[in-house]
Amino acid sequence: MLKIDSHQHFWIYDEVRDSWITDDMAVIRDDFNPDRLLAELQQHNFDGSVVVQSDQTPAENIFQLENAANNAFVKGVVGWVDLQATDVEEQLFELSSYTKLKGFRHILQGEEDRALMLKPEFVNGIDKLKRFGYTYDILIFPDQLKYAAELAKMFPDQPLVLDHIAKPDIKNGTIDQWKKDISELARHENVYCKVSGMVTEADWKQWKADDFNPYLDVVFETFGLERIMYGSDWPVCLVAARYNQVVGIMEQYTLKLSSNEQAMFWGGNATKFYNL
Repeated sequence: MLKIDSHQHFWIYDEVRDSWITDDMAVIRDDFNPDRLLAELQQHNFDGSVVVQSDQTPAENIFQLENAANNAFVKGVVGWVDLQATDVEEQLFELSSYTKLKGFRHILQGEEDRALMLKPEFVNGIDKLKRFGYTYDILIFPDQLKYAAELAKMFPDQPLVLDHIAKPDIKNGTIDQWKKDISELARHENVYCKVSGMVTEADWKQWKADDFNPYLDVVFETFGLERIMYGSDWPVCLVAARYNQVVGIMEQYTLKLSSNEQAMFWGGNATKFYNL
């Protein structure tokens, strides 16, 4: 079974486009290319990764598909397409010749309309993905989990994956409403969950591995071992932790799993979901 980092990014830093990188995140105001990640993957015996969009433009697809074409370890690309466009089906058809393009993501967490994913135009875009065998990554904050559950219910045959366990407030230990809402989403068997992005929701300077256990317990129990996958969220994770620390949190937590369960978490589920 392949060992896969299911969630990472590449970019050439641009201070206008990447204005989301604030002063306290200065460590990632830099260029992050495949060579830098490959060294980390090799150190931890990963076979490959899935690169995920961070910019919402057609140029992002071209950039990441070039990275994938030039680096065999990049097994898949999650790109961006305007799902609300009237010609979304034509755009998907044009992109369908790229075998490493596995699916799409929209940065829903930053949208003023918290329920944008349920608007008819957006729903129409999601409806078109299945025809081309594309997945969809759900990037949201906890307040949007209830809308994600509605979306999942509308498209029971569409493969969906929740990014970053929906970014709960780990820093302050807030868990009750998130737990309730994520349990509701997990009832939909077409939804997977990326165990990623946690360190950036914790106290960047003083987090401890134990801080994540209550959240991990919820995710592992609700989604089950066949619908969860490891992701580093490199290089964003670097604002709070080194790559080996992110891996270490999950190595420690998954010690209690059987070797087959570990293989599913560390790559088997991602390979299946993204058809790598």
